[in-house]
Amino acid sequence: MLLSPRYGTGSLADVVPSVLSYLGVDAETDRLKLNLADARRVCVLMVDGLGAEQLAAHPEDAPFMTSHSSTPITAGFPTTTATSLSSFGTGLPTGEHGIVGYVVSLPAHKRPMNSLQWKLQGAASSDELPLDLVPEQFQPSPTAFERAVAAGVRVVHVGPSMQNGSGLTRASLRGAEFVSSMSIADVAAQTSAAFVDAGPTLVYAYHGELDLIGHVRGPTSLAWRLQLRHVDMLVESIASQLPDDGALLVVADHGMVQIEHRIDYDSISDLRTGVTQLGGEPRMRYLYTRSGATADVHDTWSNLVGDRFTVVTRDDAIDRGWFGPQVTEDAYSRIGDLLALAEDASAVIRSQAEKNASRLIGHHGSLTAAELLVPAIVVRGSGRKPDRVGAPR
Repeated sequence: MLLSPRYGTGSLADVVPSVLSYLGVDAETDRLKLNLADARRVCVLMVDGLGAEQLAAHPEDAPFMTSHSSTPITAGFPTTTATSLSSFGTGLPTGEHGIVGYVVSLPAHKRPMNSLQWKLQGAASSDELPLDLVPEQFQPSPTAFERAVAAGVRVVHVGPSMQNGSGLTRASLRGAEFVSSMSIADVAAQTSAAFVDAGPTLVYAYHGELDLIGHVRGPTSLAWRLQLRHVDMLVESIASQLPDDGALLVVADHGMVQIEHRIDYDSISDLRTGVTQLGGEPRMRYLYTRSGATADVHDTWSNLVGDRFTVVTRDDAIDRGWFGPQVTEDAYSRIGDLLALAEDASAVIRSQAEKNASRLIGHHGSLTAAELLVPAIVVRGSGRKPDRVGAPR
């Protein structure tokens, strides 16, 4: 069963605007009803790959997080990191910020773009991008972080050094002071350091190892559960250092599904007929079709994979509200002519063109509950003065 994002009332795009409403940013409102009265220093911890269903299934491995009440919110669509972090960072649904998936076709370019790595497919790096792919041009709306800084809020981004100045950070998370974290413990330490000085402060902290384990070992594996224990200790460590006017909000960019059935696009010629480019990722594919071929491709895919995938046109997906109430012209041009969304534990892989991704055990991207629902756990400060463990760099 496919669900729909709850843009405006309960989605990842509503997190930062809701927090900022308590930090003195008059233009923002608490869309999530967080009840953070008197909070002036807030950390939002983004745990990549922590679905609400996966967390609920393992309370014994996450006793601290599951001891705090949480009403799940939704990621946006597609349920993939580049899109979700863009919704989080801008406070906008997918159709407005325009970063519409992991791999997308661009009208002005022959090669598709990898939005997470921010480079054209096959390129060695993201250097010397064409003007229309420069992050600040590709996603020109002010970020929520920029709006916060303009209103006098200190914003700190704690994450791995590779995120500092990356294309995705420049596009959707720009405006914050960047502080590199060396390890999971360092995430907690640097977050605490950012809270030493009083004043309205937002810390965005990122942890990505749970997602990596989920992809490689599977979200039902022992390795995933053991990593979840480390995440739980991270959350408890940050919570233990919160000042009396502090709060911690734990969220995620998507959940994950363990794949049981693979359909190989590269070995089934009928799937390729009429398709010029295949985008998205294994559980949510964009099909870019030849002129006049969309209807035939729709029929072919519906016949071949329709028992496992929902296949819809771009306009149908927009009408269903998957991209939000508005879709800009740029966003519209990047969405596939057709979309194929997995409903069970299936994936459309590319054994030749995407060898590494095709071997992964865990995937995400579709609109099942396991992928769309993410936690929103609130922990309030205990009044302890944060330790000065090192100034942000």
